[in-house]
Amino acid sequence: MNLLVVGASGFLGAEVCRQAVAAGHRVTGTYHSAAVAVPGVAPHRLDVTDRAAVRALLTRVRPDAVVSTPYRFDDWAVTADGAAHVASAAAGVGARLVHLSSDALHGGRPEPYADDEPPTPVYPYGAAKAAAETAVRAVDPGALLVRTSLILGEGSKQIARCRDALVGRATLFSDEIRCPVDVADLAAAVLELLPTELAGPLNVAGPDEVSRADIGRLLARRLGVDPAGLRTTTTVAAGLFRPVEVRLDSTRAAGLLRTRLRGVEELFAS
Repeated sequence: MNLLVVGASGFLGAEVCRQAVAAGHRVTGTYHSAAVAVPGVAPHRLDVTDRAAVRALLTRVRPDAVVSTPYRFDDWAVTADGAAHVASAAAGVGARLVHLSSDALHGGRPEPYADDEPPTPVYPYGAAKAAAETAVRAVDPGALLVRTSLILGEGSKQIARCRDALVGRATLFSDEIRCPVDVADLAAAVLELLPTELAGPLNVAGPDEVSRADIGRLLARRLGVDPAGLRTTTTVAAGLFRPVEVRLDSTRAAGLLRTRLRGVEELFAS
């Protein structure tokens, strides 16, 4: 397979590239500022907000499939417009598209969210991810939208923040409930889903519902560190307005995939 990974220098994009190269695929990866550091990947610098540049690259590479992962938390043009540009260019060359979405597009509630529930964003990043999905579905109804949660693994932003919180350099929220997934599991699932004809939104996250503070405590246990000094707070106390309880029901994905989506308890026990 001739695969293009948009956002190959990112945490998930790089792992998708590593696994794809190991599986014998021909892989092209894009980056914006940080270079692609995965051996065997043909790197191309790309600004996804430049629609003409995106179209030109896909026309040149002619991929069979595209994994689209780029985002920037506070940048609508990258997160929403960039996703639309990639989807349009992928459709133009007839490439299969898997677009990485997020649980951030939900507003939060005690009950888990099913795969096909419409977005209910309550803050700008969630709105950008919701707009990205809307654009992708409009351009390419056959695209698969993988909705995921906190991505864990050594080198992830979440693990780095947990380490900082254990030594008093950061604070973790005790009321933000998510369903974390390991980066290797998520990348394997994405590659497994590429050759399928699945379309529309699909939740691909871990089975365990935990807070960010819980992740910090699990990390402390794994490291043999006393979690008593872990700095925690709540979103309300911090004056933030963003989703609190966001649980993704990934039952359908778990039934479809050979890849096992491990829970955070298992991840930190290994």
